[in-house]
Parts: sequence; C-alpha cells; structure tokens
Amino acid sequence: MIKKLALMRHGQTLFNLRSKFQGVVDSPLTPLGIQQAETVKPFLDALPFQFDHAYSSSSERACDTLEIVTDLPYTRLKGLKEWNFGILEGEPEYMHPPFDEYDQYFSTHGGEGRMEVFNRINSTLISIMDKEDHTNVIAASHGLAMREFVLYWTKDNPQLAPERYANCIILIFDYDTETKSFALVDVHNPFA
Repeated sequence: MIKKLALMRHGQTLFNLRSKFQGVVDSPLTPLGIQQAETVKPFLDALPFQFDHAYSSSSERACDTLEIVTDLPYTRLKGLKEWNFGILEGEPEYMHPPFDEYDQYFSTHGGEGRMEVFNRINSTLISIMDKEDHTNVIAASHGLAMREFVLYWTKDNPQLAPERYANCIILIFDYDTETKSFALVDVHNPFA
C-alpha cells in the first residue's frame, strides 16, 4: 500500500534571523515565519489528498508552524526534532563547519552524529506511517534533520534532493508499507 507524507520545515525563527545554531534549543517564529506558514497553507490545502493525521517535532517553532497550516489535532514527537548540536547550541552560525564535516564536528561537541539523526527521524516517520489508520500525514520538522532523511532516500537519484531547505519547504513522499521505503515525489520550496 502507498501512503502520502508531507514533511515540512518550520517558518523563520528569531535564531534563524540572528544566524545562530538552533538544534534542540528553541526560539519563536518571527512575524515573517508566521507569514511564510500562512503563504504555504493554500498549497497544502490544494493537494489532491486530505491529511488524516498530523505530527510535529516537540519544538515550539515546528508546533506553531503546524498550527498555522492545519486545524488537525497533532502529536508532538521528539523523534522529529532537529540535529542536536551539543555545546554549540545557540552559538553563531559562522562556526558551522563544511557540511561533510558535520558528523564528527557535532558528535565531538556533545551532539549527535549524522547516522543518529537519520536513524531517529527515519524510525519515527516509519512508525507513524505504519499506523493502520494513517493514509495521508503531515509532519513538521527541521532543515538538517529533514536533509539527512532526504539524502538517504534519494541516494540513488541525488538530483531529486533540494539544494536548500528554506523555511517552510514542503517535501511530499510516497511511503510503501510493504518495503517500508520513502520516495520523494514533489518539492515545494517557495522561499529558497
């Protein structure tokens, strides 16, 4: 059976605006972040399927974004949270290493490694999609966690993966319940 997953990133936050590391620490949506969520709502409403369940990272910025784009009740899950940057949380983004060095850099500073992030978000999304009464799901998460998820599931077709995970990007996946696999079928990235 094929099910649908819409995985979206939260709107702009105060820490995004101030260019600070924002993994497991939180900061509120800015007025622009609220406007971004309001802007993508019509896209979600126009999809050829209706959501039957909604999930969010337990971070306020993701919950607030989800509450703008849907009226569905939702479940907060820590498995959908952003990459944990350890002691670098809240530090300026200029301290970011090149992307291919994230794994060692953050794990040696008390944060998560790349596979930890992927395994956490992947197992969380599989457990959601495997629920019998779940057919069309929307989930709010975070840019780097989503990127790890997408890179894994597009490894055979890397050109499908977006180059930039802007605020309120929406990724539509088909989920195959038999193979427990995700296929990226659409990217809506209006603020890239």
